[in-house]
Amino acid sequence: MHGRAVNGSQLGKDYIQLKSLLQPIRIYSRASLYGPNIGRPRKNVIALLDGFMKVAGSTVDAVTWQHCYIDGRVVKVMDFLKTRLLDTLSDQIRKIQKVVNTYTPGKKIWLEGVVTTSAGGTNNLSDSYAAGFLWLNTLGMLANQGIDVVIRHSFFDHGFNHLVDQNFNPLPDYWLSLLYKRLIGPKVLAVHVAGLQRKPRPGRVIRDKLRIYAHCTSHHNHNYVRGSITLFIINLHRSRKKIKLAGTLRDKLVHQYLLQPHGQEGLKSKITPLMFESGHTLSLFYLYPS
Repeated sequence: MHGRAVNGSQLGKDYIQLKSLLQPIRIYSRASLYGPNIGRPRKNVIALLDGFMKVAGSTVDAVTWQHCYIDGRVVKVMDFLKTRLLDTLSDQIRKIQKVVNTYTPGKKIWLEGVVTTSAGGTNNLSDSYAAGFLWLNTLGMLANQGIDVVIRHSFFDHGFNHLVDQNFNPLPDYWLSLLYKRLIGPKVLAVHVAGLQRKPRPGRVIRDKLRIYAHCTSHHNHNYVRGSITLFIINLHRSRKKIKLAGTLRDKLVHQYLLQPHGQEGLKSKITPLMFESGHTLSLFYLYPS
């Protein structure tokens, strides 16, 4: 209710009451319940989540929260490449997991929404190529932390965190999402990168500008045999980096999908051809290398 504050305990009691109202109704008797859909886990929000989980942790099927990378309206395109910014998600995940596991160990945690900047995003940035660094980082980091559901509810219209424009032309995050859904399977693999796994000096944190995530390739993708591996790599450097596969992957066939900005707009580009290693451009109906 607008203008009325509700603490975590009261919100938990409300969820319990809601579930008791739904269960006698046949079509809702097996309905799932998710919440409390909190925002950035600052001190007061963590206190709300703690009170909620203590009262109603067993009532919800998954705990939900929303993540905003940049809490402000003044944003520059290079902000989207800052490793410190990308790492804020990992910090938030740990805070939420700590509370959830205190009361309901193993309870599912879902990211119910993610935006690059507050107030629905930033025009000409949140729907640009640069925003893709945050989106792909979100997908990779969540999977590594055991969070298997992320909901994105900004296909178009409200705000600027769009997947398509007003004419339904795909924007950069659309291609990332499409590739991710087609190629990435649920099994997460550990990655060791020579030169990156180094110990920081006392009092310092290493924030890598080359981020590599690995999964078993989706078994629903019939273009690849079982046992195939999909790597997705985020290069935050201002120069190209050469990746060499080692060990059992050294001599394996590699299909490369390269997502790069188009035209003079650079990182602000909204047109992002997806190039195969062979140089062919991706179309919506053609999603495998030649």
